[in-house]
Amino acid sequence: MLSPRVIVPFVLTGSIWGSTWLVITGQIDGVPAAWSVFYRFALATPALFLVAFLMKRRLKLSAPEHRLAVLVGLFQFSGNFLFVYHAELYVTSGIVAMMFGLLMVPNALLARLVLGERVQRGFVLGSAVAIVGVSFLLWHEWAANPEAGVVGGNVALGIMLAMLGILAASVANVIQANPTGRAVPMVSLLAWAMLYGTLFDLGFAWVTAGPPPLPSAPEYWGGIVYLALIGSVVTFPLHYNLVREIGAGKTAYNSILTISVAMLLSTLFEDYRWTALTITGMGLAVLGMVLALRARRQKSVQVQQSARMRDHTSEDSPST
Repeated sequence: MLSPRVIVPFVLTGSIWGSTWLVITGQIDGVPAAWSVFYRFALATPALFLVAFLMKRRLKLSAPEHRLAVLVGLFQFSGNFLFVYHAELYVTSGIVAMMFGLLMVPNALLARLVLGERVQRGFVLGSAVAIVGVSFLLWHEWAANPEAGVVGGNVALGIMLAMLGILAASVANVIQANPTGRAVPMVSLLAWAMLYGTLFDLGFAWVTAGPPPLPSAPEYWGGIVYLALIGSVVTFPLHYNLVREIGAGKTAYNSILTISVAMLLSTLFEDYRWTALTITGMGLAVLGMVLALRARRQKSVQVQQSARMRDHTSEDSPST
């Protein structure tokens, strides 16, 4: 865990992903959010195909694999990001990032429903603590908004959009874990999914926002490049290398660093005000996520130990 090949990518991915939430706010300032989503993935898609090619992963998919890529693209690279970009029109970017820290909750519930995976008691307890913490942060966001007393006000709309984005991302995570998805190299599946999602983003943007705008501000296009290449492509190999080095359970703790960076940047650049309520909420949210992630990691370790015991018993048993 303390070796440079683990620490460096761990810090880089958490810091980069934490910063993307703030960069998004510059992409929706005077530019339709739908077109910013399209521009981001129009640049990221060919770069991700290039990554798959350089990693020597197969790019030819079967018909069922293409159908899965279409679904992942619609939920992950269209629904998820379209909801997130629009949510940040109404809610502080760090708060949206904090809400996405709860992605593990619908992931677990959908995995239980679709894949039959059991949910650990410790995971339920930790998730409940995290939800209470995030609720404190959302309550502060609501109270600080001038339209807080209006039913259907801006903050309420932002929260709803963020929750829809979380649900879309969770569906994408679960459906790609089926047997068809596991048979495809992850980078290849995501490259095709991103392509299909980008095509949908193009159609959605044109129908809802009209012809594509061409902002003249260099900062806008710099943000597009950062989100597409650094935030969407560079971090991908780093993340999955971490999964190979230390396992998915330990890698998941990266989400704590991500939301911490996002909240720090919101404090510095979005004038986010800390109070006793928000400090308590942040503390409970992080504590709950740690408890939930620890429970899932223990479950993963138990599954791996059981598998090794079965293999060992099989090797020791007499042949027939």
